[in-house]
Amino acid sequence: MLSENIKAIRKSKGLSQQELAVRLNVVRQTVSKWEQGLSVPDSDVLISLSEVLETPVSTLLGETVMETEADTLKAISEKLEVINLQLAQRKSTRRKIIYWSLISLCAILVIVFAVLLELESPYLGWNYSDPETAVLGVLFHSFEWLFIRFAPIILAGATAGIILTRKRE
Repeated sequence: MLSENIKAIRKSKGLSQQELAVRLNVVRQTVSKWEQGLSVPDSDVLISLSEVLETPVSTLLGETVMETEADTLKAISEKLEVINLQLAQRKSTRRKIIYWSLISLCAILVIVFAVLLELESPYLGWNYSDPETAVLGVLFHSFEWLFIRFAPIILAGATAGIILTRKRE
């Protein structure tokens, strides 16, 4: 909600991300991350943001309150904490998906390697005088050749990814 509000209000004021970033003394990428929901501004920057955009903090945070009551720093901090928790949960979910995808990739690589090992390249004994058999044999040989060369690299990369994405206690 905060991310959409920042973007909508910035655009309604006719400001680019770069112009807003300059006014807030941050880099453009920071504004981009706020608008994508990848991070949130801290409470001091949020107050500066509301001043630059000439919008109450409560509006930026998604409230439609018409009262002119001043937002307290504590209320802003609590709302930002909720947003940060949501971002952390989203990041954790992404990490789990990547972790289990990499484990699945490793398992598939091992299974394919075992199948190729068990088959012992049967295409080597085929009669290549038939064009369809020749094409099939070449395709099978090409797959086996590429797999044997690239599977160890992919397996090493996936293993490194598993190590990097595992849950740290």
